[in-house]
Amino acid sequence: MSEGLFLEDLAVGRRVEVAHVVTDADIVKFAEASGDFNPVHLDEAYAQTTPFKGRIAHGMLSGAFISAALANKLPGPGSVYLSQNLKFKRPVRPGDEVVTRIEVTKLDERRGFVWLDTTCLVNGKAVVEGEAMVQAPRRAKAEGAVA
Repeated sequence: MSEGLFLEDLAVGRRVEVAHVVTDADIVKFAEASGDFNPVHLDEAYAQTTPFKGRIAHGMLSGAFISAALANKLPGPGSVYLSQNLKFKRPVRPGDEVVTRIEVTKLDERRGFVWLDTTCLVNGKAVVEGEAMVQAPRRAKAEGAVA
């Protein structure tokens, strides 16, 4: 497990970006894990008949990229995901590189809450926008922990 950031390490404006190229395998695995077998994600012939004119990834796959960035990078391990809102702006297609950007916008040091803008981009254009709230671990509690 990698080291996460503590509440005391965070400041408004701190941000991270993580990139991931969406593969056919990602889409199939997400369908299997979620139970969402909508043919717009899995059947090219069907997807060609839709306004998208081809297969698209599940919107929540981009949501999962946000979750991973929060869990692994900012704040990282030890944080607790409390809420998320998402607005799906554009489709993500197999082969697209999704850049997930997380930025701290507000801190509540008393309660340990952190608000973050969450955005996924493809070719510099937002495909998903939203806001998350997490609870970040405190340094004092982590250092006082008994193994």
